Amino acid sequence: MWRRGIILSISWLCMAVLLACTDDDLQNATAISSKKITLSKDRSYDVEIIYSDSAKVKAKGFAPILDQVTPSQGMKYNEMPKGVKVEFFDEMLKSTGTIRSDYAINRESDKVTVFKKNVVVVTETITFTTEQLTWDENKRNYTSPAGTVTTKDGNVLTGTAFSAPQDFSTFKIVQGTGSANVKNDLIGSP
Repeated sequence: MWRRGIILSISWLCMAVLLACTDDDLQNATAISSKKITLSKDRSYDVEIIYSDSAKVKAKGFAPILDQVTPSQGMKYNEMPKGVKVEFFDEMLKSTGTIRSDYAINRESDKVTVFKKNVVVVTETITFTTEQLTWDENKRNYTSPAGTVTTKDGNVLTGTAFSAPQDFSTFKIVQGTGSANVKNDLIGSP
């Protein structure tokens, strides 16, 4: 008898909830669910990625986690939520530099990789630090909205609109300020 009372009470409660919903609520729910984007994510651990050009190894990337994400709308991308380290090589496979960041995302269709959070680039001649660095494979260059360049001889230059070719052999920085080491022998004696 008491079971029948509980079932009847639950039934009345469900009816009351359904009656409280208006047509506007149902239309809003339909509109929201129609815009829903679903993601398919494949996760890999301790990944090594090799980048080659003309059958020559140019770089190796290491990521503790690599998510290959395929959204239901839009283009596929790779995300490295725990960071990445990329090591560059010359033709003799000698290391020429590294890039490290706490996060990275690679959009395969655009051939663009964005490194974010604590980005550090180390080459034979400079160390560049920033919070965001973009690699454009099509243009073969790096850009950043701001950052600091430290040269091997201790010169420090901070500025905006950083850009460099893919080998970091040169760089351009806008609105630069910094400090430089000057040798004593540059000052002439009377």
